[in-house]
Amino acid sequence: MRFGICNETYQDWPLEDAFLHAQQLGYQGIEIAPFTIEKDVRDISAAKRKQIRDLAAVHELEVIGLHWLLAFTEGFYLTSPDEMVQTATTEYFRSLAKLCGDLGGKVMVLGSPHQRNLLPGVTLQDAMQIAAGVIEKAASAFQENNVVLALEPLGPEEGDFLLTADLAMELGRMIDHPNVKLHLDVKAMSTETKSIPDIIRENREFIAHFHANDPNKRGPGMGEVDFGPIFEALHEINYDKWISVEVFDYEPGVEKLAGDSIRYLRQFV
Repeated sequence: MRFGICNETYQDWPLEDAFLHAQQLGYQGIEIAPFTIEKDVRDISAAKRKQIRDLAAVHELEVIGLHWLLAFTEGFYLTSPDEMVQTATTEYFRSLAKLCGDLGGKVMVLGSPHQRNLLPGVTLQDAMQIAAGVIEKAASAFQENNVVLALEPLGPEEGDFLLTADLAMELGRMIDHPNVKLHLDVKAMSTETKSIPDIIRENREFIAHFHANDPNKRGPGMGEVDFGPIFEALHEINYDKWISVEVFDYEPGVEKLAGDSIRYLRQFV
């Protein structure tokens, strides 16, 4: 397994400075939140895409992929009953897949709770059917660009859709496509009744990506979660993909968040 960091952790740092800092700390990958480049990915030029990919390579970082896929966008919604919105969202996923491939990324994490929570009059089962249809229609673009869409369960603090790994897996089975897998996040899994190691073991065949953080919204090791049993489970299932540091509380500062997180994680490898 290899360690990456989500680029929005660096907030307003220029990409070159952020990539250099990540490299110096020993991160091997960078995960991109598209809104840190442009609010609409279709506005990111071919030249800008090449610049980011080349910049990562210069700093010996691999672009892992994308997350926060629909954040800060307008007109897109995963579970909307409006067929025009569904079509627009499908097409935007196709654009995201192209961006991910152009950057050299392999995984797109589908969280974006504010663009998927249940709308008035839409039941959970309705939302599952709508989401499955939207994603199915975009799946050929995932395959064409050699990327995986990783469905992310999120806790009730974030919203009311896909609150457990079981529900994310149910959606994945409805879609039934090899380029649609599962993403797991420690903060989110901490809200489940099952233990985090059990969730990891139960879904060993489908985990495409992993976020390391704490329920306190800071980095791994900066809260109460003991990552020892989590890494025991990851080693047990022979997880060999990325573990990305993702935080939501930036108060400690970039240097502490990024530095303390990777120093803590290294002890378990």
